[in-house]
Amino acid sequence: MLDSLRKGAGTWVAKLFIALLIFSFAIWGVTDFLQGFGQNTAAKVGETEVSIFEFDRTYRQDLNRLAQQFGRPLTAEEGAALGIPQQALGRLIAEAALSNTAQDLKLGVSDQRLATLIQSDPAFRGPSGRYERARLDQVLRAYGYQEDEYVVQRRHTAERNQLSQGIAGNLRAPVSYLEALSAYQFETRSADYVLLTDANIGEIEEPTDPVLTAYFDENKPDFRAPEYREIKILSLTPETVARPDDIAEEDARYEYEQRAERYFQPERRKVRQMSFPSSEAAQEAAAEIEAGKTFEDLMGERGLSNNDVTLGTMSKDDFLDETLGDTAFSLGQGETSGAVEGRFSTVILNVEEVLPESTRPYDEVKDEIIQDLAAEQAEREILDLLDEVEDARAGGALLDEVGDRFSLPVETLAAFDQSGKSTSGDDVELPAAEGLLRAVFESDVGIENDVLPFGDQGFLWYEVDNVIPERDQTLDEVRNDVITAWKADQSRTRLSEKAEEIQTRLAGGTPLETLAGEAELEVKRAENLARNAPSGDFGAEAMTAVFGGPLGTSAVATSANGQRIVFKVAEVAVPDFDATSSANAALNEQLSQQMSDSLLGQFITDRQNEAGVEVNEVGISQAIGLNPQ
Repeated sequence: MLDSLRKGAGTWVAKLFIALLIFSFAIWGVTDFLQGFGQNTAAKVGETEVSIFEFDRTYRQDLNRLAQQFGRPLTAEEGAALGIPQQALGRLIAEAALSNTAQDLKLGVSDQRLATLIQSDPAFRGPSGRYERARLDQVLRAYGYQEDEYVVQRRHTAERNQLSQGIAGNLRAPVSYLEALSAYQFETRSADYVLLTDANIGEIEEPTDPVLTAYFDENKPDFRAPEYREIKILSLTPETVARPDDIAEEDARYEYEQRAERYFQPERRKVRQMSFPSSEAAQEAAAEIEAGKTFEDLMGERGLSNNDVTLGTMSKDDFLDETLGDTAFSLGQGETSGAVEGRFSTVILNVEEVLPESTRPYDEVKDEIIQDLAAEQAEREILDLLDEVEDARAGGALLDEVGDRFSLPVETLAAFDQSGKSTSGDDVELPAAEGLLRAVFESDVGIENDVLPFGDQGFLWYEVDNVIPERDQTLDEVRNDVITAWKADQSRTRLSEKAEEIQTRLAGGTPLETLAGEAELEVKRAENLARNAPSGDFGAEAMTAVFGGPLGTSAVATSANGQRIVFKVAEVAVPDFDATSSANAALNEQLSQQMSDSLLGQFITDRQNEAGVEVNEVGISQAIGLNPQ
């Protein structure tokens, strides 16, 4: 998800919004926010208004797009936490500022030009690749637009684009700027280094009791027992509602007869097929088989394995080419056909095995049918039971009472913390109801909680039965954990001290080879290291250090696997600058776009400051379903 958000943040719209968002927050809490416009207005820039309806539609579209990335609907609270209302409003305010300026400058677009822009939009092209009016109507309906409304908005967009192009269109980054950034971006380095691991500091001795006690007292918060919660759950699923014993024998047998095709397996054959480039080649091979060669002999001569010729076990209807199917089912087990003119090529078929038709008897599938019928019956009852359980809960019934009344199992789970771990540190098997873990720790004893979706067709209720508060543990309770943590700290400290000692002497002029020999370490070389591109032992921190100074720079850094590296930059290579190379051309486009976005963002901020921005905070809060503070 974060990767998707980062990619989205790279677009000019997102970059523009980021600049505007700062200003949007600055005006978000303005006083007297309803003065000068009505309740149906979300914001106003100069004389240009953003309607509540327009804000709500933009906000809902943004919320739905993000929900698709999360794979589930987002609540209003989650949307607000992610800043979606501010993003939608910031974008609309920016557009209003540009529209307000375009109106002041009397910019316009002719009807003919507007029609051309709409008809050239790829979103309105049909399967033929050309503009289709029906496609336009379909897209507008999907996004909740009337045609007249869309045309007006498209005209405003075209006017804003005129203004944007006049301000920052075709702005190109200076070559000197591009050259400097290219040198920075594409510089590579090589470094000689030694890698220090826990093996280089020897075994850490056991701590004495006074040392361990002192360490525990200094780090007691790290060893606190977390809060645990015990809950009861009641699930309403086809499995918990199903009553197989209620299914009558005659109903199961009738269902068996109705599903006869499901239990019938037609005759099948395990078939191999060898294709030939021409009919003549196939005829020659068929003649060789007539003369005594086997299908396997032909495979060996042509260098084919069984995987190359096996079609698998197929019924006659499985063959797309009826001719091949007829031929395969005319052969006996082990027989090979002559040359067969198939739809796509000429082939020779071989039948390895014949599996006769069969029907699974009733007694074999009886239990399966009964379970299916019981599940189908349960699915029909679930929604009715859902309403009855909700009514009972609304009347104050506890889960135990609901379970007794509707013959539904109530289960008490072992106490668990916010990570789903039990008091012994094992994973507690929680029902796979979305949001259950979070919801449990947002609830409390005695609170009636909302029902949660459970599985494809089920529902789950839960009650917090007991809260075990977090607490400080005694040293005796966590002695082994404290010893492990103390040893890890000692290991890190001693490893860092040894690395710093080597680095100090390295910076003082002692060759790395000498230092490595004394410490019984191996000198390695990392070549062609690129900025911001971790490689091998060099993680992100080490890579930053490598590029943090000139040729000859030495330093200590954490390795990719959490150990310590002592390195010295041995080579620095900056490629010759070629403005026409694909890499620099892409960099040029990026820089030019950033400069355009920055210039346009400054212009919009200036126009907002000059025209003035008002925000209807109450109306916006109501639109997104939150109470204004």
